[in-house]
Amino acid sequence: ERQGYRNGVRPRTLYTRVGPVTLQVPQTRDGSFSPELFKRYQRSEQAFVLALMEMVVQGVSTRKVTEVTEALCGASFSKSTVSALCAGLDPRVRAFNERRLTAEYPFVLV
Repeated sequence: ERQGYRNGVRPRTLYTRVGPVTLQVPQTRDGSFSPELFKRYQRSEQAFVLALMEMVVQGVSTRKVTEVTEALCGASFSKSTVSALCAGLDPRVRAFNERRLTAEYPFVLV
């Protein structure tokens, strides 16, 4: 007995460091197929998202990040999208700030 039936393909745009890439993603009738290249609802390459986060960490404003991504790869992200992507940084930054200093440090900047 067959497990699933193919039901054509659908175009899917994935935003990468080199610009948007349109992929033809196979689909099944029951919707159970998920490609291994990216997660189910992922729209941006992980390295691209990390680059956006790094810009914010370095002090670039969310509005400027939007302009830079538009100029570099032709993909535009709203400032609220950039903020939402960077929201995952908050727990990491909090954990870093609250960690115990176990080694000797010549200087501690507070």
